[in-house]
Amino acid sequence: MRTPAAAVTVSGTVILTSRQMSRAAGAIVPRTGDAVLLTGATGFVGMAVLARLLERTDREVVVLVRAGFGSQADARLDAVLGSVFDAPERHRGRVTAVCGDLTAPGLGLGAARERIAEEVREIVHAAASVAFDLPLAESRSINVEGTRRVLELAEDCAARGEGLRRVTYVSTAYVAGDRRGRAEETELDVGQGFHNAYEQSKLEAERLVWSRRERLPVTVVRPSIVVGERGTGWTTSFNVVYGPLRAFANGTYPVLPGRRDAVLDIVTVDHVADAILALAASPAAAGKTFHVVGGEHATTLGELARLAARRFDRRAPRLIPPRIYRSALHPLMLRRADPDTRRRLVRSEIYFPYFSLDLRFNDHRARELLDPLGIRATPLREYFDTMIDFAEAAHWGRTPIGRARAGALGQRTTTALSNAPTAEPVT
Repeated sequence: MRTPAAAVTVSGTVILTSRQMSRAAGAIVPRTGDAVLLTGATGFVGMAVLARLLERTDREVVVLVRAGFGSQADARLDAVLGSVFDAPERHRGRVTAVCGDLTAPGLGLGAARERIAEEVREIVHAAASVAFDLPLAESRSINVEGTRRVLELAEDCAARGEGLRRVTYVSTAYVAGDRRGRAEETELDVGQGFHNAYEQSKLEAERLVWSRRERLPVTVVRPSIVVGERGTGWTTSFNVVYGPLRAFANGTYPVLPGRRDAVLDIVTVDHVADAILALAASPAAAGKTFHVVGGEHATTLGELARLAARRFDRRAPRLIPPRIYRSALHPLMLRRADPDTRRRLVRSEIYFPYFSLDLRFNDHRARELLDPLGIRATPLREYFDTMIDFAEAAHWGRTPIGRARAGALGQRTTTALSNAPTAEPVT
């Protein structure tokens, strides 16, 4: 099979971007190699990674699924494949579900551990608890101790057969915590504090990963705020920006705590998944950390507010210094709000710190490897309406819509937009 133009072959794997795959839909790119183990395949980013592994390579994939017995794990995998593909049976033969649990000794693999160690030559660890409101101990039990157990399995894989080619750990750019200025890809612990247990537990997990770098070929990928696919809006995770946007659409936010120039670094899941697989396949990425972020295309709270005001036909919220908002306005709004509005306000509180960040992420190292592959971030204004179209069609998560169906919805939206007058960008 001929490789599409601009695709790049890295270590025997042909990496195709989302744009290239739209021109080569259904193609399976031949590759020789052994199985890849993917954790987090039932989560948002993991589902996008799984889809690309099955669509763009001929690799065998083993997915770690939290389940009590094999048939339950198979049922969960079948549900994921049915959501991601319009014809899941085309791919089912190359993916195997294995019962496992990040919080259990030995990942709860039992007898399957021996077989995995023999067959797996690459691991992508995307599983995590992304909840911001968990106690630190609970976040650590999944994000830190779970990562420790995956690394122990990786060492077993490295000791068998042809060894282990790569362990790719999916972290977060927000291990930078409450620091200000510019976060570098080469930095990790610089004495920063944290806004929540999620950020802290992910930093601690990164420390564990780097503690094994002499024994394992590791790569760390740090996405920023991840939203739905660029072309369709598809997502299964309506958190971070989605909650406040929904609340604003419902009239909850006449005011918000934040700074107009606060940086909101937002990326689409297709960009993140493409980057994960490209960096996992690149020999030059071994032993390094990469920011998969909006970078120079990062938006601001002010731009997000203007986009939302235009979309929902509401006046942009007034931005109030966070200290004043927390001490005076928020308690007053909670007292005066009806029960539904009060619930929306309370749910949004955990995201408010991100509306005041003076923090940008240097992604120079990532762009050096990803730009030649055509894997580039897109400005929020170019897909904001698509993102909201999908969110509204899915009733902000209450009516799940699979990736395959989202593609059909997105095609109709794209056709409609192509026939509409060109809008001026919001600045």
